[in-house]
Amino acid sequence: MLLMTTLGVSAASATDTPKDTATDNGFIWKSEVPNDCPFEQSETLTGVYFTGRHGDYYAGDTFYPTWASDGNLYSPWTDGITDEIRCHSWGAGNASTGHAVMKGDDPLNLTITNTSPPKLGSALPYGGRYPAGSLVHDGVWYYGTYCLGPGGSHNHEGFRWNWPTMGPMPGFQISYDLGKTWESSPLSPKNPLFPEPKVHLGPVKFGAPHFVDFGKNMEHSPDGKAYLLAMGAVEDDPEPRPCLETVGNGEYAVRECDSDFPHANLSWISGDQIYLTRVKPSSETINDIKAYEFFGGHDADGEPVWTSDFEQVKPLIEWNNNMGCVTATWVPGLKKYLMCITDGWPTVAKMDSYILEADKITGPWKMVAYLKDFGEQAYFLNFPTKFISDDGKSLWLCYSANFSPGWNGAKLGINPPGGRYGLSFHELKLLGPEDQIAAKPNQYDQEVKRGLRWDKNK
Repeated sequence: MLLMTTLGVSAASATDTPKDTATDNGFIWKSEVPNDCPFEQSETLTGVYFTGRHGDYYAGDTFYPTWASDGNLYSPWTDGITDEIRCHSWGAGNASTGHAVMKGDDPLNLTITNTSPPKLGSALPYGGRYPAGSLVHDGVWYYGTYCLGPGGSHNHEGFRWNWPTMGPMPGFQISYDLGKTWESSPLSPKNPLFPEPKVHLGPVKFGAPHFVDFGKNMEHSPDGKAYLLAMGAVEDDPEPRPCLETVGNGEYAVRECDSDFPHANLSWISGDQIYLTRVKPSSETINDIKAYEFFGGHDADGEPVWTSDFEQVKPLIEWNNNMGCVTATWVPGLKKYLMCITDGWPTVAKMDSYILEADKITGPWKMVAYLKDFGEQAYFLNFPTKFISDDGKSLWLCYSANFSPGWNGAKLGINPPGGRYGLSFHELKLLGPEDQIAAKPNQYDQEVKRGLRWDKNK
């Protein structure tokens, strides 16, 4: 994602669909949970098994599929070429965002085409404007964007960062014909949906909000409302991310820095907290903050508090210096929510992701698996509900990976095999304490041990 140059090279369609790999290459991803993790381990979901089935599409990135009532998936995309159309979101005054329909019932055999040419929008006074929450409900497509700054390639004290500052959310554009034509958002980067940041390039709470996936036409919403999760940080962070310097061989180290540059404390892919809001979706409400309710913590009885007062917003969950891009999916077969979070700091190196589960969207949330160096630089993880089995144990993970090989000398491998810069799908199975799977070790890890791949710890 988020490149200053485009890497996509061809259309994604049924004529160049990815190869279905054999399932005898499956492995359990070793969960390496950091010691300071605030989340208890789930008692019912204790790991993830990658079956070895995977595929990738030559396309842009930033795919967040939403399942419409016509049976198709609709998704934003950007920074690449999809269906022979180029799109990039890094232009300050002329950022563009793409919109595609994904037809097919097999994630390895999808036909992906644009519904209309990419739509232009200004990011000013920020440097980029990227796709955020996307929802098709009752035939209406709500498509949000968010701003980033100062630039897609920002040099600070010799270290190159990618979009180190998260910006505001300038509302939703709306389509009444499934993406053929669009009605622009009445809001803008200078007049955003949420009243933040307080100062230009300051922190926000509702950075890059994404809709919770409630299934086909939002059929499993508990109350008919759309829920959005977002990543954020607070002002006067007592322990912000540090300043860095490169030390060779793709490694970096903490250094002293007297600058007020925030060092990607809240960037496109790193943050401290996750926030939650909900709204009854309609063309009248989606861009009206007065129609939104915000999660305001729990009362003395442990019940969730919802407030219309933005100043009363509380984090849903927090883990300082360990959070970032967030998505969530309701899994009917499990009667649980699954949340994917990626901590991608320092924005251009290897990235860690983890999966949480909860019975309620308001928690408590528990750890399923911590995927250290997943991708090895995977981002925008999500579980499209269309490809979840009836029992909820088999899912397809959608993501993009490895957009910045070589930045600051970083060396990036592909792990698990089959990922790419573009659109990737990997089949995985959720494991419980009773599951016994005779699985091979991760082939990539074995090759590192044998000296066939670069080991970042050497």
